[in-house]
Amino acid sequence: MEDMASDRRDQAVRAAVAQGLLSAAEPVVALLDTAGIRASAAALTAAFAAVTDTRVLHAFAVKAAPLVPVLRLLDACGLGAEVASPGELALARAAGVPPDRTVLDSPAKTHEELRRALALGIAVNADNLQELARIDALVAGAPTASPLGLRVNPQLGAGAIGALSTATGTSKFGVALRDPGAREAVVRLFLDRPWLRRLHTHSGSQGVPPTLMAEGVKAAYVLAEEIDTKAGRRQIDTIDIGGGLPVNFASDEETPTYAAYAELLASTVPGLFDGRYALVTEFGRSLLAKHGTILTRVEYTKTSGSRPIAVTHAGVQVATRTVYAPESWPLRVLAYDAGGRPSTGEETVQDVAGPACFAGDLLVTARTLPLLRPGDVVAVPDTGAYYFAHHYAYNSLPRPSVHGFTVTGEGTAGAEVVFTTVRPAQTLDEIVAESGGGWPDALLT
Repeated sequence: MEDMASDRRDQAVRAAVAQGLLSAAEPVVALLDTAGIRASAAALTAAFAAVTDTRVLHAFAVKAAPLVPVLRLLDACGLGAEVASPGELALARAAGVPPDRTVLDSPAKTHEELRRALALGIAVNADNLQELARIDALVAGAPTASPLGLRVNPQLGAGAIGALSTATGTSKFGVALRDPGAREAVVRLFLDRPWLRRLHTHSGSQGVPPTLMAEGVKAAYVLAEEIDTKAGRRQIDTIDIGGGLPVNFASDEETPTYAAYAELLASTVPGLFDGRYALVTEFGRSLLAKHGTILTRVEYTKTSGSRPIAVTHAGVQVATRTVYAPESWPLRVLAYDAGGRPSTGEETVQDVAGPACFAGDLLVTARTLPLLRPGDVVAVPDTGAYYFAHHYAYNSLPRPSVHGFTVTGEGTAGAEVVFTTVRPAQTLDEIVAESGGGWPDALLT
């Protein structure tokens, strides 16, 4: 599967050059492998179907790729949407994701945001006790069809990237279960609210090992069992286990797999899959990352301190996390010649730099690659989530265009790459407009 994906990527790079997608006018473009996305969605669905017959909603974490055509494609694959802001909800609605396949999570929901979600019948996970009190008032004033739940923090500790570890002792997310008196208070909250039927937990993202994620899910399951026992009734009907499966950024291998994670959950929390609880998942990065590639031309090359440097147009504006925290977010860089064919030149230790005006704008440092020359193409794979869809407007650099691609006749001599526009490149007029261009005299009066 990895070989097929890398073959499609190579064909797409060559076609993007031949068809003029990557050009002097657009020196950065982003590509999405439609077949790869479909395969990941199918793998997720199949993984859970293999271990349980219970009802499972796989709600894609919109934050990972907030692009309407992506959400539309995943909806067609049977996935829903997990949203964490009014903007993300608007994107899911624009993509046609129905309310009963939409889940709202956020630690800072406004009164109006909650009111609208309840009016639409969207599932809502309250993050804290003050929010739950707000929902109390809304439910009392207007009955809702929304499934309602509470997010809990099992406080299990951090993974390798502290900023993405959401189940630490002092995490801002959810109700901390190990704080004095907190567990008893949570049980009482449920006993007092027969309409509160869901538990939600999410232990982190990249850098959090699947074993720790599974322990977080187990903590939510044990709490659900406790609530049901003390209620003397079927109180909890759904457990939302979040997402967070890490991605391998070191090679084309897709690991860990959804199948392995589902099997780990089945062995760690067997009661989760016995049919008593419906499930919700909220995977994001693991569905999209391996299927996105950023392309850019090498504009100039130079040598500094005896080390070659290739200056490109892709840097902090598309790879913000990598530029600012390269140890936590390393990326691969692949070298292609000016025609988009894989480079075969002599391998040399070199830097690949972006265009922004600060010294740290580097995609990779001291990386061994075929020596890059002006006009060559640099491809940055594994960037389908949290990279080109999260533009950082340093130096007012424009958002790149995004194109989906399919390969017709894959594996044959007549294979052809077909591109479709997901999002056009940002224009200079649009940059000026969103930078106050319509009010040039605003500070003069």
